[in-house]
Amino acid sequence: MKKMLIALVAASIFQFFQVSILPTHAQHDIWVDINGVRDLTADSIDIANQARPVPGSSRKGNNPVLFLVGNSTMRTGTLGNGNNGQWGWGFYAHEYYDENKITVENHALGGTSPRTFYNQLWKPVLEAIKKGDYVFLELGHNDNGPIDSIRARSSYRPNGVLEVKEDSISIYNKVTRKQETVYTFGGYTRRFINEIRAKGATPILFTLTPRNDYEADNPKRIQRKLTDFTPAIFAIGKEMNVPVIDLNDISALKLEKYGPWKTNYHFYLDKIHSSAYGARMNAQSAAEGILASTDPQLAVFKTYLNDKVIPKRCDQKRKPGKPVVFLCGDSTGKNEDKNPDGMWGWGSQGYTVFDSTKCVFQNQAKAGRSTRTFIDEDRWEEVYNSLEPGDVVLIQFGHNDIGGIKDGKERGVLATAKDSSHVYRMESSGIYKVIYSYGWYLKKMIRDAQEKGATPILLSLTPRNEWHEGKGQERGFIYPVKEKKGKLYIERRNETYGSWCRAVAEETGAEFVDVHNITANALDKMGKTKAAAYFNHDHTHTSLKGAQLNAQSVAKGLRENGSPIATLLKK
Repeated sequence: MKKMLIALVAASIFQFFQVSILPTHAQHDIWVDINGVRDLTADSIDIANQARPVPGSSRKGNNPVLFLVGNSTMRTGTLGNGNNGQWGWGFYAHEYYDENKITVENHALGGTSPRTFYNQLWKPVLEAIKKGDYVFLELGHNDNGPIDSIRARSSYRPNGVLEVKEDSISIYNKVTRKQETVYTFGGYTRRFINEIRAKGATPILFTLTPRNDYEADNPKRIQRKLTDFTPAIFAIGKEMNVPVIDLNDISALKLEKYGPWKTNYHFYLDKIHSSAYGARMNAQSAAEGILASTDPQLAVFKTYLNDKVIPKRCDQKRKPGKPVVFLCGDSTGKNEDKNPDGMWGWGSQGYTVFDSTKCVFQNQAKAGRSTRTFIDEDRWEEVYNSLEPGDVVLIQFGHNDIGGIKDGKERGVLATAKDSSHVYRMESSGIYKVIYSYGWYLKKMIRDAQEKGATPILLSLTPRNEWHEGKGQERGFIYPVKEKKGKLYIERRNETYGSWCRAVAEETGAEFVDVHNITANALDKMGKTKAAAYFNHDHTHTSLKGAQLNAQSVAKGLRENGSPIATLLKK
């Protein structure tokens, strides 16, 4: 009898949980965002208000503030901190403005629509707006679904059509549990515009960021037909005399030029949300759109933009009719390069092998850089922006790609030739970053160069002055060599960086010059004692003689390959 009573009580408790709790939990799961927070419910708003800036808090004296209003394409998730590898373009928008003249505040929130932002987040932002301020409005990605769904974020669409005209309907909101008047997309947008102007500020409309979606009948064109928001936004802008920036088209044109592989890494995890690369691209597109606009309402606003809006190039040493040979690498390519007895990178000796009457040799290498940091610091971007058809790009990295990824010098990469990535939290800054593989970073530079009509050539890293006693085993040299027991041989890295470089070159169709083994073969022939004169300071950095040897190895490899680039070498 006792057991029966316990069973009945247990069954009753289970039924209670099943009826009273489980449906609610399941319903909330549908809203949970990437940070495990219920989307647009009270707890989500509370956390969002802690993560987002206090409206107007960035204002410096009487300077204007640029307020950003948008969704996850402008600020991902509730926290907007990139902890899942996705970033909104609002995170990078400030980089394109002179913050001594104007400050930028990102008030966007993932999952919001014009309706939910206006109802739940807009009031404190509006209260902070002052005369002379500016407001970017980029909303629409989440304006979808049933009007009375549990997310309750779609605008009113008479006859199922996105409507520019003013119209409304009264419904019962299942989230707020209150009666609500729901307006059309045009109705909400008008309210934003009118309330911004009433404060003496300038509203600026943006079309939506493009998706990673190519047209079925034109695989080279990014889909523009997925949404009817672009014509609606332009219609509202024309009707109300509001500047419109076609962010969708500006960024889509860039993606089309990039091609599918590069387009893919501008997004992360899905086809809507951007990676850091995509977020920066959209932020720059927004600034470029402002700069190109002829709307007189933006004349003053343009003066707040900084020089970063215009893509930065390398210091040009270009000469008419001559291709430029760019070297991208680390300290083995560029070092102190001045003291006869000091450390030298082989790029300083470029003209000992390349003919200055046929080409311009430009050394863009930088000491201490890995593939990752060379790209992250925009050093590669400057080379990319400078490239012209017929140019040559020599790419040589590896010495600094090992080591701390999220700690130490924070320059390490994933040790593989395959495309891979992982999100890490940097210990120095607390910022999350997506770190890619050695092969991926090399492939990015190669693909970028090919996109510009330049010729990328991948060079394996220079050998280090580290020697090991032979064991009579074959070590996978470029020219198979049998080690003799007891004899010293210089260290080879053919199983790691050497093989990874070769694999990336084969995959991308780039030419490969095995500087590592060509130089190592030369050093092996002279022996450890004589080879010491080719290094300086440590086992990695070369003396002037060592730099000259590596330059000669590049030339030797190009000739042995029968490379078209060998025509640029001295005879």
